Amino acid sequence: MATLKITKKHHKHLNNPFPPTPSSLPFIHGSLLFNSQTLPSHQTYPIGNDFELSWSSNNGGYFSIYHLSHPAKHIWSTVPGQAFVSAALAETEVEESRGSFVVKDGDVHLVCNHQTIQKIMVINSFDEYLKVEDQDSSSGCFGFDLKTDSKGTQFPILLISGWVFSMNMKSKRLGKSGVHESLDFDGKGPPSCAKYWVLFDQKSNDQIGFQVRFGQPNLELRSRASPNSLGRYRGFRKRLRRFRRRRLGLGWSFSRRRGFFIVSSSEEETEELKCGESKEFNRVLFTYSSEENERFYGFGEQFSHMDFKGKRLPIFVQEQGIGRGDQPITFAANLISYRAGGDWSTTYAPSPFYMTSKMKSLYLEGYDYSIFDMTKHDKVQIQIHGNSVQGRILHGNSPAELIETFSKSIGRPPELPEWIISGAIVGMQGGTDTVRHTWDELRKYDVPVSAFWLQDWVGQRQTIVGSQLWWNWEVDTARYSGWQDLLKDLSSKHIKVMTYCNPCLAPAHEKPNSRRNLFEEAKKLDILVKDKHGEPYMVPNTAFDVGMLDLTHPDTASWFKQILQEMVEEGVRGWMADFGEGLPVDATLYSGEDPISAHNRYPELWAQINREFVEEWKCNHVGRQKEDPEEALVFFMRAGFKNSPKWAMLFWEGDQMVSWQANDGIKSSVVGLLSSGLSGYAFNHSDIGGYCAVNLPFIKYRRSEELLLRWMELNAFTTVFRTHEGNKPSCNSQFYSNDRTLSHFARFAKVYKAWKFYRIHLVKEASSKGLPVCRHLFIHYPDDEYVHSFTYQQFLIGTEILVVPVLDKGQNHVKAYFPIGETCTWQHIWTGELFTNQGFEARVEAPIGYPAVFVKSGSVVGETFLKNLTELKIL
Repeated sequence: MATLKITKKHHKHLNNPFPPTPSSLPFIHGSLLFNSQTLPSHQTYPIGNDFELSWSSNNGGYFSIYHLSHPAKHIWSTVPGQAFVSAALAETEVEESRGSFVVKDGDVHLVCNHQTIQKIMVINSFDEYLKVEDQDSSSGCFGFDLKTDSKGTQFPILLISGWVFSMNMKSKRLGKSGVHESLDFDGKGPPSCAKYWVLFDQKSNDQIGFQVRFGQPNLELRSRASPNSLGRYRGFRKRLRRFRRRRLGLGWSFSRRRGFFIVSSSEEETEELKCGESKEFNRVLFTYSSEENERFYGFGEQFSHMDFKGKRLPIFVQEQGIGRGDQPITFAANLISYRAGGDWSTTYAPSPFYMTSKMKSLYLEGYDYSIFDMTKHDKVQIQIHGNSVQGRILHGNSPAELIETFSKSIGRPPELPEWIISGAIVGMQGGTDTVRHTWDELRKYDVPVSAFWLQDWVGQRQTIVGSQLWWNWEVDTARYSGWQDLLKDLSSKHIKVMTYCNPCLAPAHEKPNSRRNLFEEAKKLDILVKDKHGEPYMVPNTAFDVGMLDLTHPDTASWFKQILQEMVEEGVRGWMADFGEGLPVDATLYSGEDPISAHNRYPELWAQINREFVEEWKCNHVGRQKEDPEEALVFFMRAGFKNSPKWAMLFWEGDQMVSWQANDGIKSSVVGLLSSGLSGYAFNHSDIGGYCAVNLPFIKYRRSEELLLRWMELNAFTTVFRTHEGNKPSCNSQFYSNDRTLSHFARFAKVYKAWKFYRIHLVKEASSKGLPVCRHLFIHYPDDEYVHSFTYQQFLIGTEILVVPVLDKGQNHVKAYFPIGETCTWQHIWTGELFTNQGFEARVEAPIGYPAVFVKSGSVVGETFLKNLTELKIL
């Protein structure tokens, strides 16, 4: 019997500040077995028109796939003599606290880690596929997704089938380290087994699709698995003896919902889903080879690392955490709220996608929880929490080609409206008078302003944690009196107004001047996420609970679009579409789908509703837009998954600390910017100065003036130049704090404006090719191994501008590295000094106001940028 145990710790207020590593199980190892009398020693098999799979019986047997244009380059290969598919049935524990999630392993009931190969079949037509499916139907679930896609299937396709099996387990004890220390097999009695099928098919001229399916596990081998017992398989007895002495490990998994019981206390609540006698595996493992010096990039928006070789990375949307390992803030956050500090792997926007320094790339389709285990020097194992897996293997000769191929599949963002990339986006709070006063100050300093972003347009209320927004998406006419006049006055000067919303609603019966109570409306329409009792699921959020919109309900989108319509009709032209990462894993959805998979899909649905509204509004205002393209709408968001770039127009990186630290401060904002860019998130940026301040008696994080100025310099070279006062404005240095901060803000808003011409070009390129505006040097200099190790040290704007930001307190110089690649000379924009040597590192002065920025000498982009800086009186 498998179970899913969910423990909610929203109200646990005294916790271990150093929470233990979640119990997990390492790499599963297994042997690959085949009948040498029925399989050839060497053979190649076509996959579509452009790919081939090669089989070799050497060293225990292995497969490799290559593109016909580069037959010597394998884009995917198995480890000789080792199983490449295996499956398991295990129990899972999930701990949840205010948007943070931890998945732990429970008991392991069944592991089928050995693999046999029975057949390798080339299928040349859809009719032939149906015949094979009919013949194999008696062995279990075949179930490949070809019937609905038959018109798009490029034959021939390749089908590999056989058995996965395992000897009886001797022990399931969980050791102190959190690892199943003695999971082993006694070799007595018949092994458990199941039929498997692996299908490869060509999806495009640069992509191979793969699918793995399993039949129902048996307690003994069927006679058809081996007519003369497993002794016929070469080397079986020798490997089995060796295998009995080997410890095994496995990963996390989820069971299907069947029923609940609940145990509660004042601090935590536990629900356990019993699954009865399961007929299916709930974990699939896909294992293949890797080179020892291979670096792994991507995985969505990651904040602590660029290269994940040697790491075990879970892919699950959640709060990024407060500190993420930086101390002492992570200690404090974990102490006050369960695991609120997060860790190096927690992120709002992960993606089951990577590319490597060896030009290999792979991604998973679907939304199942997955873990990419890259801890072994010679192999990778993906652990998928379901009973099947589907994905794609990409072919490309450069990082840019791989990004273009990947983004073509998942979708690319539309071109941004020109107005949002023309000047500063000024984040303000305080009401109409405060905005007008700040506007006057900005005009005195000649700051190019594109928009005011007013997140408190809905009003604020006082809670135990301070001032918080009313999550009831309508303007607060008391706080913003003369709202429409303010919007009209700003619009007359070509300045837009942007607002804030999210997919959650707070009861508004206590709000004094509300015209609508959106929570009650949604409740009456039955479009809120439900709990196990069928009531609206009230999700804890800091000092108040909220209802979440059920984005799978067919009536939700039209209802919320009407709210956006009313906002836009008042003159708003943009908004932050916040949150999307906190769907509870025990929620009940209208669609009836597994909430754990729906959890990863939720931010995509949230982006889709916002994007659909933008496109519908655009279609209904075609003539007006042709007359004034600045009327175009835009929204930006933080939560996402693999396909989010298709729907979201713009991203921001969430809530960094107001610090210099690496895991959750200014440095992490650069890592997040570049890792997301490699993963299809072409348009991204961070809050200038960071967001999260802390003002505890013994732990204080306050935005210093120096940090604010350096973050202005950094963000002047990102897609959008936007300020945020932060969660505690009075504790932070602000752009409007004094003459120095205002002057610096004006200076770098003009620097940002000076490369607008190039930014427009890069936005168009991103929309057509998926390449990010801000780029890791690996994208254009993959043959320079020195740049492979870069994280936040420096980055490119397109191909023509090199930025080496100052990211440490009190530092007035940087080390700039000029990569090996195309022949060019880099010119320092402030001094004009030329750097011609490749593979050369130079010490460059970078006092406040003069960050180390270089352009390609003599290039059109470089010359135009310098000319614009001169005209704006920056040079």
